[in-house]
Amino acid sequence: MDMREIQVFRAVMRAGTTSKAAHLLGISQPAVSQAIRRLETAAELRLFERVRGRLVPTQEASALIEEVDRCFSGFEMIEHRIRSLKSFGLGRLAVGALPALGTGFMPRAIAHFELATRRVQLSFQILSSREVYQRVLAGQLDFGLMADELDVSGLEHSEFLRVPGVVAMAASHPLARKPVIEPADLGAHPFIALNPEDASRRRLEAMLHERGHEINPILETPYSNTICELAMRGLGVGLVHPVMALDYLQRGVALRPFALEVSFCTLLVFRPGNPLSENAKAFLRSMRIQLNADLAQLAPVLGNAPC
Repeated sequence: MDMREIQVFRAVMRAGTTSKAAHLLGISQPAVSQAIRRLETAAELRLFERVRGRLVPTQEASALIEEVDRCFSGFEMIEHRIRSLKSFGLGRLAVGALPALGTGFMPRAIAHFELATRRVQLSFQILSSREVYQRVLAGQLDFGLMADELDVSGLEHSEFLRVPGVVAMAASHPLARKPVIEPADLGAHPFIALNPEDASRRRLEAMLHERGHEINPILETPYSNTICELAMRGLGVGLVHPVMALDYLQRGVALRPFALEVSFCTLLVFRPGNPLSENAKAFLRSMRIQLNADLAQLAPVLGNAPC
């Protein structure tokens, strides 16, 4: 089986017609058709039905293209890596983070890292925890930050941050007059919740249930920053990640400690047997320095709660 025939097959599946595939590949339309026939013969599979002069993919072709795309994505990563090495030598760093730390904290950490003074090209992606896990496992990220709600088998990991959640509300909300929010307060006001699968929400509901309290969310969302945006507009209150919520303190959001310690845990993950580069280590140091600065700024809200 020839790799060129696989490439032609992929072009046909992506372009939809042999003529468009031929144009993409810079070859003739008959050459495309011949390559597809050779591939079908070698694979002993019928990949396309011939309908009025057009190639219509079979179920086998649809199943095969998934594996072909995975294979070619690896080649594309290699090509991207080669271009990066030409431009920056070994000074490339790829990092991913979950939204709770990706939207505010990580930009602050990147600013502290002072990229302009270093010969480093940084690729920073805000991803779901599942995507962080998958991309670190595949070697597409040097390291990542993800929530503790997923299994991290196959990766080295350590706890980057564990911090108690705080209750966010509009500064004009009645609860903003209280120094500490009690469990009963959450049931007495419209509540904006993280999605049911979120580990922090599950911890909150378990603690409340033990004490005879429940929440009845009027809204659910996967992100703490969305809770802050909604709370800022007077739609309710919600338990959020305090480091994420730091940016909202100057935007009309009040943050108050919660009487129960419902933790938000963030894991640092990287591939085993793949030592971090000096650039990655330096960036991690900047992240930890910025984290300490953020927690110091949050001290009046967090009080004596452990972090």
